Amino acid sequence: MSRLPDSTRPASDPYDADRPLMLRCGCGQDHAPGEHAAAVAASAEEHSRNFVEATLMKAMFPVDAVRRNFLRAVGANTARAAIASVLPISALQAMAQERGPIEKKDLKIGFIAITCAAPLIMADPLGFYKKEGLNVQLNKTAGWALIRDKMINKEHDASHFLSPMPLAMTMGLGSNQVNMNVASIQNTNGQAITLHVKHKDKRDPRQWKGMKFAVPFEYSMHNFLLRYYLA
Repeated sequence: MSRLPDSTRPASDPYDADRPLMLRCGCGQDHAPGEHAAAVAASAEEHSRNFVEATLMKAMFPVDAVRRNFLRAVGANTARAAIASVLPISALQAMAQERGPIEKKDLKIGFIAITCAAPLIMADPLGFYKKEGLNVQLNKTAGWALIRDKMINKEHDASHFLSPMPLAMTMGLGSNQVNMNVASIQNTNGQAITLHVKHKDKRDPRQWKGMKFAVPFEYSMHNFLLRYYLA
């Protein structure tokens, strides 16, 4: 497969079979140190496109070696065309630039007071809501079941959710069936299995017989990944 010179390759190119998908520069961004200048010079549109395509690649090829072998086998252009046929990123970006009138300016948004709600919370003092012409009331909510029920009862216009919850609600699992739309994913698979310090030497799941594990909600990646790990 042909390879562009470093000076002309886009930073963090997910179709480059000769580099890992996720690298970390000293500036804190997801590109190699040698790609820093190109990354700084890249436009917001290029960053957006590369991020979306890297996310798709990560979803399709969780093991980076498999992704790199696939790209070497079919070539970057073939892979890019195949993904574009399923998700036309350029068309979606063009649509995003076409702003229509705001359907509803006064919004109630629910959240649980945990770290991953930070984008929703900080958007208020940082002025992001006002910049978009929105008047947002943030409603701190006591638990995931209550968050779900408030969305079903239309008490909230939007809400912070565990990622499986909108899927479960749309399918009618655990609640009345209500169609949900996911606007954005704020983080992916940041869960960890955390043991009490007294069990710090019990790293083998076979030593966990009889132990009790807590999960935040039935329809959560925490629950699914823990069950998958223990299966």
